Amino acid sequence: MVFLDKDYWTDRYSSGKTIWDIGFASPPLVQYLDQIENKDIRVMIPGAGSGYEAVYALQTGFTDFHILDFSKSPLERFVASNPEFPMNHVHHENFFKHEGLYDLILEQTFFCALDPSLRIMYAKKMQELLKQNGKLVGVWFDRDFDLDGPPFGGEAKEYKDLFEKYFEIKTIAPCYNSISERLGSEVFLILENSKI
Repeated sequence: MVFLDKDYWTDRYSSGKTIWDIGFASPPLVQYLDQIENKDIRVMIPGAGSGYEAVYALQTGFTDFHILDFSKSPLERFVASNPEFPMNHVHHENFFKHEGLYDLILEQTFFCALDPSLRIMYAKKMQELLKQNGKLVGVWFDRDFDLDGPPFGGEAKEYKDLFEKYFEIKTIAPCYNSISERLGSEVFLILENSKI
């Protein structure tokens, strides 16, 4: 099965098989967004799904927040529920073909949805999409799964080995404010694009 196929993800949304959807904005990302004083920075969340973090960002004053998803289904629901969100900030496309420059990209269950063979491409594309000194911030699983995926697991050392080639690693630590179901199985990363 090709996990990057948009029909696969649309089927997951249509059939309600969205175990990654926690129903609200991710607490680690909310806490990180709350610390940002400049609400005019350009932010993107790939694989945004239901876009809870985007709604939170809009409600708290962010003016240039973008969401991207390969599947049209969750984006259509998002737009219908959030008509005040700028339509030109909603991107229905393949992440690897997306063009733009961002100050901040947020990671929440996107990396683990990609086949592990795409992880180097992910790191390179993230570096390409971030401005000089822009940051990739979020949570990654720190565990393996007893299934073929997605989600696909990983561990902190693997992420360090992968990302240090493309970014300056500012933080890589156990995520202390994960949702209860994921507590102890996630790491929080802050990666800075200072290696251009």
